[in-house]
Amino acid sequence: MKLNINNIFTSKLPADIEETNHTRQVIGAAFSYVNPVKPKSPKLIHASKEVAISLGIDPEDLISDLFLNVFSGNEILDNSKPYAMAYAGHQFGNWAGQLGDGRAITLFEATHENKSMMFQLKGAGKTPYSRRGDGLAVLRSSIREHLCSEAMFHLGVPTTRSLALFTSGDEVLRDKMYDGNADYEKGAIVCRTAPSFIRFGNFELFASRNDILNLQLLADYTIKHYFPEITLEGKDKYVFFFEAVANKTREMIVHWQRVGFVHGVMNTDNMSIHGITIDYGPYGWLEDYNPNWTPNTTDNQHKRYRFSNQPQVAQWNLMQLANALYPLIEEAKPLEEILNAFSEQYEIDYLQMMHGKLGFQNSNETTKDILLSLTENLQLTETDMTIFFRNLSQITKEDSDLNAFEKIRDAFYNLNEIEGPIQETWLQWFASYINQLKLENQSNALRKQEMNLVNPKYVLRNYMAQLAIDSADDEDYTLLKELYQILLQPYNEQPENEKWYAKRPNWARHKVGCSALSCSS
Repeated sequence: MKLNINNIFTSKLPADIEETNHTRQVIGAAFSYVNPVKPKSPKLIHASKEVAISLGIDPEDLISDLFLNVFSGNEILDNSKPYAMAYAGHQFGNWAGQLGDGRAITLFEATHENKSMMFQLKGAGKTPYSRRGDGLAVLRSSIREHLCSEAMFHLGVPTTRSLALFTSGDEVLRDKMYDGNADYEKGAIVCRTAPSFIRFGNFELFASRNDILNLQLLADYTIKHYFPEITLEGKDKYVFFFEAVANKTREMIVHWQRVGFVHGVMNTDNMSIHGITIDYGPYGWLEDYNPNWTPNTTDNQHKRYRFSNQPQVAQWNLMQLANALYPLIEEAKPLEEILNAFSEQYEIDYLQMMHGKLGFQNSNETTKDILLSLTENLQLTETDMTIFFRNLSQITKEDSDLNAFEKIRDAFYNLNEIEGPIQETWLQWFASYINQLKLENQSNALRKQEMNLVNPKYVLRNYMAQLAIDSADDEDYTLLKELYQILLQPYNEQPENEKWYAKRPNWARHKVGCSALSCSS
């Protein structure tokens, strides 16, 4: 196994002077050196050949003992020195102070085809930032991260990626729903990759401590290595950096809304400066189109991280990053302008994205009205978001409103509710929709083709992940691997996998892991 290890992050940024592994406040450092805990008896469950190749790893290496030992944390390569990052953050809108990698340890950075990537283990044991935790991960949460990372990538959503999933052979004590009913679960480890795991919170930590020297050092490092297009110097450099992060973040959120993804825990420490989705915990996909839905049980009361609020939260999080960068700029106006532009540009991008989902080429007041009324109609009764938009591509200019309605009826959870005023409202909408299609200069076939490129057929519904978890608990990984393969082609028809193109089953409506998830999920 050949890896071009470089470890730029640790060579350019300050390390914790203390190398003992105990929970503490770490001052004046971007990271702490710490080795992964050696798993009792690690076993490879699944590795991605596609991810391996992208990283310069030969697929044949995936079955080697060296791969198993290195990427489960059992063996440290000679030219590497693992570490955990220091950062802070706002959690659910409240300042939480120092956080850091509490159960993630970066093994090394490696360069392939002029691209540098960090290799990080999640669930590799305690670090100085673990607080009251053990730094370990369980099988259910690890399966969810492994599957979702690759599902998101193939949906076209910016994301970290998962190289491999392992069981550790250890038993891990967890209170799944934080209700006092702790029990032992199977331990697991995910090896995930990203250009870096630098978060908004990395900057917040130094700013909160008025450590301007290290704040600037981190900002200069980040710009030089990840934003080389920024060639300005002085204060303008940091303004352009903030603008670049804001743009990347906005693009990511638009993709989340497009596919119906709800992150569930959009704390500032879970926001990447690369605009990629990180830290898959209590996430979920909209089943029925409910803008107020959040999968996170911790967020049930206030629903801060609900689907419809994700753009606003992203902007709020960016405001915290702006506050952190302010000491390097000392001027509020350019930062405020970027934050205001975020919401303005998001509305433009959102409308364009939704027009694409509807198959509209034109954009005018009529199409906007059709879109607005649709989002209202989708809430009249439980309507599956994924199935509705996918089936919408089957409607032709020649259809009647009734024919169109029949083509999307599979998206409704309770057909008995689709009568009287609700049915009439839908028929009126379809009449307006078909009339707009007739005004569009595009064939039915081409429109369907383009709509199917933005409206996925297969997403990782929580019940699907839970079924894979249930099987894995019995050491049967067949379903996990089956779902993994399906999610590699989420926009393709895949007639052999049609059973997974279905509404959430009734048994999953209130089942833990399907509808209700905690941050340990």
